[in-house]
This record gives sequence, structure tokens and C-alpha cells, in this order.
Amino acid sequence: MWRLARTAGLLAVAGALVSCTTGNVESIGQKPEIMPELATTKRLKQLPPPNQKMTVAVYDFSDQTGQRKPDENVAALSTAVTQGGAAILVDAAFQAGRGDWFKVLERKGLQDLLQERKIIRSTRQQFGNGQPLNPLTFGGILLEGGIISYDTNRLTGGLGARLLGIGGNTEYRADVVSVYLRAVSVKTGEIVQSVKVSKTLYSLQLQANVFKFVGVEEILEMDAGVTSNEPTQVAVRQAIESAMYALIVEGAQDALWAFADSQAGQKVIDTYREITEREPAKTVKGDAAEQTSSAPRSPRAASPS
Repeated sequence: MWRLARTAGLLAVAGALVSCTTGNVESIGQKPEIMPELATTKRLKQLPPPNQKMTVAVYDFSDQTGQRKPDENVAALSTAVTQGGAAILVDAAFQAGRGDWFKVLERKGLQDLLQERKIIRSTRQQFGNGQPLNPLTFGGILLEGGIISYDTNRLTGGLGARLLGIGGNTEYRADVVSVYLRAVSVKTGEIVQSVKVSKTLYSLQLQANVFKFVGVEEILEMDAGVTSNEPTQVAVRQAIESAMYALIVEGAQDALWAFADSQAGQKVIDTYREITEREPAKTVKGDAAEQTSSAPRSPRAASPS
């Protein structure tokens, strides 16, 4: 009887602890916040304006890696990188020169747009107002490409030590995500510019533990640790924004388009050239990514419309 009462008491205490914990989940959570501006976003915004705004269309910017999230125990169904590359690319085009560089057209949801226009057209005809809709704007340039690789455990390592039952260790891992971005002339179908960018993601784990006899048949055992993982989505965003920056600067360098202020534009080109020519793949400080480029060197200008 005494054992039954003790068991019931323990269950009651456990239930109270669980109820207290679940009741405070909302209070310990963080409020939604606007995504902070990255260094790559700031650099993209600071580009000098062009001499003429270009109209571009983005249909897709897909995950072409085929990678799944690494999991040691089960076969994961989640993908290793974000599937929203097109949305990030559209936002990067909007951020370029604070919106001065590109007029971005909706193409990812083109079928929804056409269906909505069809509804408007049908309604106007039904109620006797047959005024036609304005035609859709066409793009002079297509922005295409994708996330083409995600290499896990590109670099791993660690360090640890233990003395008299007290020790600690650290481990790190580096993954690499790569994106390709190209500009295609709608009039000719020619790829007028192409760039590729890689971004390294770092994961770090720190652990400390104690295992000591503090008395006869008395053992002190304690473990503590912390892990920091660089978000994959943020890394992809940095890579795409760096690719957009490289595409604009290299296009201006090849006279495909031009800056309104030639002196300010030349300063940007010189700085970019100094960074990229220093090494084949240069890691830019801050949130920037490793940049390399591969582009046609023809002086033909792309159509801005």
C-alpha cells in the first residue's frame, strides 16, 4: 500500500512538472521578426544606378543537387537546401541598386496570373464592358541557373583533452554550397553573362564533461555542450546575392550594360577585379561568398527592354 501511494505521488509530481513546462512554451518562444539585412544585401543595394533600367524575368532557380538532409539513423526525406531559390533570386534583383537596376516580371506564378486575367476578361465581357486588358510586359533578359552542388563534410576536424576525469573537446565541419547564375538575351537566346559562386557553411560543437569519484561509491558525472550551425537558407541567400552582384559588375565590365555614373561604376569594377584576380576563388570578408566567374567576353550590349 505504501509503495502504491509513493508511486502515485511521483506520478503526480511528474505530471505537474510536465504541465508547467508545456504551459510556459509560448512564454519562452521568440517573437517573429523581419529577417536582418546581410552584408551581401547591403553591398548589392550600394551598387550605383544603371544608365537604363532593364526588364528581367525569373521562371525558376531550382535545387539541382539531389541532396537530402544528412541523418545518421534514417533516410531523410527533407532536402539539404532550400527549394525557394527563385524567390531569393527575385528579391536579389529587387535589391540591386535599391531597385534601380531591374524591373522584375512575375513568371514563377505565370499560370495564376493568366488565369486571373482570364477572369477579368470574362467578367468585362459578361457585363458589357469589353475594354481589353493591357498586354503583359515581356522581358528582355531571362535570369536562369540553379543551386548545382551541396558538398557535406568538405572539411572536418576537432581537438580534445582530459585530465583526472575532467575534459573537453571541440569539433567542426565545413559544407559547401554552389550556385550558377546566367543572363540570357530573349531576342537571340544567347547567354550573355554567366557567374558561379560558392559559400562555405561552418558547424561547430563544444563539449565539456566530468567523471570523478568524489567519495566511496560516490561518482560525480556531468556533461555540457553547445552546437552552432550556420543556416543553409542564409548561406544560399548569400551565394545568390553575391552571384547577382558579380553578374551586374561583370556585365558592366564587358559593356553589356553601363552605370549612369561612369566614375562610380569604374570604381566598383576595379574593386571587384582586385578581389577576384587576387585568387581564383576569393573569400570576401563578412557575409560574402567565394566568387569565381565564367562569362563570354563579347562587347555586345544586352537589350534593356
